[in-house]
Amino acid sequence: MLELSILGFLYEAPLHGYELRKRITALTGHVRPVGESTLYPAIKRLEKAGLLARETQPGAAAAPRHMLTLTPAGRRDLLNRLSHPGRLDVTDENRWFTLLAFLRHLPDAADQAAVLRRRLAFLEEPASFFYDGERPVAAEELDDPFRRGMLTIARATSVTELKWLRTTLRSLE
Repeated sequence: MLELSILGFLYEAPLHGYELRKRITALTGHVRPVGESTLYPAIKRLEKAGLLARETQPGAAAAPRHMLTLTPAGRRDLLNRLSHPGRLDVTDENRWFTLLAFLRHLPDAADQAAVLRRRLAFLEEPASFFYDGERPVAAEELDDPFRRGMLTIARATSVTELKWLRTTLRSLE
């Protein structure tokens, strides 16, 4: 998720580390705050892999800034990650939102639609947070108001997302 965010934001524009961190935090920070101890090792891994480049530029004050840019290999890697996301990228809501934030960068509408169809298939599977044996438990079956609330909120979110997915798929196809 972090690497996808780094590649996605750098696909849009060269950024220095501080600005990149602010953008990633705005996207995912409420779920997973991004600290320097996490971001900079990820940047170094991507740089070592040849997916991004670092250029030193004069800073606004005395300190130089390290501007990060995506290399051609980094652009290809991002597009590959977007067109072939892992299962968790489609099923985990936080990872899905990160993927969705950059899906527009796939140039082919058919490739975008293929990713959306995978999410649609996942959401159409019967599921619950709670089970009675193998059977998913519906919100109405629960005496616990907090668990019932979880399922009620999840259902409303899923209904909204399913509607959006179907509408968007029609527009892409």
